Amino acid sequence: MVNHRLQRLVSSAIALVALCFAPVRGWAADETAISNAVDAAIRPLMAEHKVPGMAVAVTVDGHAYFFNYGVASRESNVPVNETTLFELGSVSKTFTATLAMYVQGTHKLSLADHPGKYIPQLKGTAIDQATLLHLGTYTAGGLPLQFPDEVTDDAGALTYIQAWKPEAAPGIDREYSNPSLGLFGYATAQALHRDFTGAVQTVLLPRLGLEHTYVRVPDGAMADYAWGYDEDKPVRVSPGAFDVETYGIKSSSADMIRFVQANIDPSRLDQPMRRAITATHVAYFKLGAMAQGLGWEQYAYPVSQADLLAGNSAQVITQANAVEPFKKSPKGPRLFNKTGSTRGFGAYVAFVPEKRIGVVLLANRNYPIAARVQAAYAVLTSLSEGDAHLRGANE
Repeated sequence: MVNHRLQRLVSSAIALVALCFAPVRGWAADETAISNAVDAAIRPLMAEHKVPGMAVAVTVDGHAYFFNYGVASRESNVPVNETTLFELGSVSKTFTATLAMYVQGTHKLSLADHPGKYIPQLKGTAIDQATLLHLGTYTAGGLPLQFPDEVTDDAGALTYIQAWKPEAAPGIDREYSNPSLGLFGYATAQALHRDFTGAVQTVLLPRLGLEHTYVRVPDGAMADYAWGYDEDKPVRVSPGAFDVETYGIKSSSADMIRFVQANIDPSRLDQPMRRAITATHVAYFKLGAMAQGLGWEQYAYPVSQADLLAGNSAQVITQANAVEPFKKSPKGPRLFNKTGSTRGFGAYVAFVPEKRIGVVLLANRNYPIAARVQAAYAVLTSLSEGDAHLRGANE
């Protein structure tokens, strides 16, 4: 005879267990609402800026959603998908920072060290007055946005930096700079006694669980590598001084949202990589509403669109700006973001760990940064409002 009372108890217990292990924010399961928010932000952007293709990924409570638009190549008409490889541009700097913090955790490097400790030809030069922290936060004293055209490789970069003269003392001004972050990454590789490309591909990416992210795209993955477009001509990035450290990584929206999820919740990573991720979230210098960390730039959350646009403006990217050091890294909810561009690609990544939400925008055109920020802001706002709506209904 069936014990109906026992059956009901078992059914109730199963339901309770299912409830306990369900996502805290059920709105995350409403893919239609997320899709509508992404479509509303992305389709007008692509039309206005003539973007051939975009891969968009959203994460909510650990759930990833993928939205693909247009083509990876106009010539072959191959559609974009979540495995399409895009050039990340300066979003690569967040990987450089993560590797540096991983190496610091092995006690082979310290942010308080000076570059001459790892690069003997720089010992005693003007740049050796700065620390690795200054290099990683663009506060070394006025290194330029880009190397001069005649500097084409790492050897030339070191020769240039060896003769460089500062415009300010370290820690006074922030001047966004590929040479600065590039030297930071180069010193990190020297601390490991290996080349930077090898360190990224064999030390960093496997520990992050990224299997479709590359410095040099292998032959077997070339079919996934999108073409970028510059004035409607197909282009891809060319090698340059400190290119790998600053703008050289290629990745897919599937891998990039995994990287974002690791930044939101690094608990699935091994302990050294958890420490490295956490270290990249420390803020060191204040510039308006923006706080400069290593790789990532951050803001108190919620943040206004105006403040986010100001922190990603041409004035902040191309000019020297006075900064104020933090005595302690600010607490409370934070939004982290980073833009990246190459000649034919434009990327933007933003996430809020406390809200467990994030968005990745990868495009095969270098379209305006303000448009990226506005689109991502609209998506994140929709996610945050949906979460607030659900919590209000539950309360």
